[in-house]
Amino acid sequence: MHNMRLSSTIGIILTTLIVVWAWGVAMSSSSAASLPWAVYDHSLYLCGFLSISLMSLTMLLAIRPAWLETPLGGLDQMYRLHKWTGILAVIFAAAHWLIEMGDDLVKAIFGRSGRLHEAEFSGFVEMVRDAAEDIGEWAIYLLLAMLALTLLKYFPYKFWRYLHRMIPVLYLLLAFHAVWLAPPVWWQQPTGLLMALLLSGGIAASLLSLSGRVGRKRRCSGRISVINRLSPDITEVQCDLGTNWPGHRAGQFALVTFNSLEGSHPFSLASANQGDGRVTFLIKALGDYTRDLSRKIHAGQAVSVEGPYGRFDVTDSRHGARQVWVAGGIGITPFLAGLEEQQKYPERASMTELHYCTANAATDPTVARLHELCAALPQLTLFIHDSHKGEKLSADQLLVSQPASHALDIWFCGPKGLARSLKEGLKGKCDSLRFHQEAFELR
Repeated sequence: MHNMRLSSTIGIILTTLIVVWAWGVAMSSSSAASLPWAVYDHSLYLCGFLSISLMSLTMLLAIRPAWLETPLGGLDQMYRLHKWTGILAVIFAAAHWLIEMGDDLVKAIFGRSGRLHEAEFSGFVEMVRDAAEDIGEWAIYLLLAMLALTLLKYFPYKFWRYLHRMIPVLYLLLAFHAVWLAPPVWWQQPTGLLMALLLSGGIAASLLSLSGRVGRKRRCSGRISVINRLSPDITEVQCDLGTNWPGHRAGQFALVTFNSLEGSHPFSLASANQGDGRVTFLIKALGDYTRDLSRKIHAGQAVSVEGPYGRFDVTDSRHGARQVWVAGGIGITPFLAGLEEQQKYPERASMTELHYCTANAATDPTVARLHELCAALPQLTLFIHDSHKGEKLSADQLLVSQPASHALDIWFCGPKGLARSLKEGLKGKCDSLRFHQEAFELR
């Protein structure tokens, strides 16, 4: 579902940009060039227009506009769109550069005849245009290098994050390139009007990012109140954010900063909203940053929390649909918040199955908590799948009590491999299936 939405959104964006560009071409009153040179010119300018437009959208998505969460389906989907518009922007920038480099090849094959006469400039304007061309070329080289490091997942995130902060600077350089080298006639056409609008938004977003003001209105400061090391690889951190915290729903997450040098990291909220500004995070050691987190932080330490974000609302199910929650490892976190939320009104809880996949139930610190929370909810059935005992969750197990004619809503949080296996196993076995899963990757 999410992939279809992402593909559709990108398709709509590209179609809109190409239609506006084609509209501008149709409005042009310039004399016709020969076919080879017409193809060359249109390809050059179309790739440049798509690149700077997509890059502008990428910058706008980077500042996390709250109003886009609902239409896009959450911050995780916003980041996915941000990632792919960025990748496409670099691809079109590379194509624009390669076409520009092919100028001599077209001349050698077809000659200069049939090429449209280029506008002539002199003095200061010509000097600035030359500078814009050189700046654009070097900025594209740096963008390509940045894309390569982004796609190479083994390049350490802590270094990549600092390099990624340079993107707004590169964008401003490319915006300068686009403004000065775009055909002057564009500024009297829909192409130029749309590009001016997107450039204005992208420049404003870049300046916000460089000034460190992104997310400031949704950020609040507090203190770490309790730290519990539940197991060698799971740390529970409770924070007191006071009255500044706006509250949250079960299933949401926040961007947490324990150290300004390390930056913010997304963590699911593991506690229900109690209205007192207290929030809890369960943090698993999954990388360099989280591996030694319990030794890097201490009670009383200042903390900054931005949010809440996310649309992983386990209470938002279709009428009449059977509800199944599936968690793997630390993916149990949003469901713990959901169970805690339901303790307030247990009689309102819907018929739900919770399947928890754990590496070892005997040593898992959350299993006892799950049993405690589920005991007060008679409408909820808990299944523990212990891989230490060879127990592995399959799609068929989710369908045991599922009549073929009924709708099924699955809320999933856990490893990608498990999600992929369940989706494949459920294909064609359920008339109406909705598989809810957040896709949160910073790279």
